Amino acid sequence: MKQERDSKNLTFRESRARSLVKALGYRILSIAGTSTLIWFITKNVKKTISITVVLQIFLIILYYSYERVWNRIQWGRR
Repeated sequence: MKQERDSKNLTFRESRARSLVKALGYRILSIAGTSTLIWFITKNVKKTISITVVLQIFLIILYYSYERVWNRIQWGRR
C-alpha cells in the first residue's frame, strides 16, 4: 500500500494487484452466495447455474454503469 502525505492528511492508495485480488475475491463470494441461495429455492442445478450466470452478468454491467456515472461526478474529489 502506497502512502502519500499532504499538508493536512495522511492517505493510502491501494496497488492495482490488491484491488484486483479484492475484486476477484468478492466476485467469487458473490457467485457462491447467489448460487447457494438459488439452489435452496429451486433445488435444481441447471436452473441454479442459469440464474446465477445471468444474474452475475447483470450485476457486473450494473456495477460498471454505476462506476461510470460516479466518474462524471466531481463531488468529493480533491
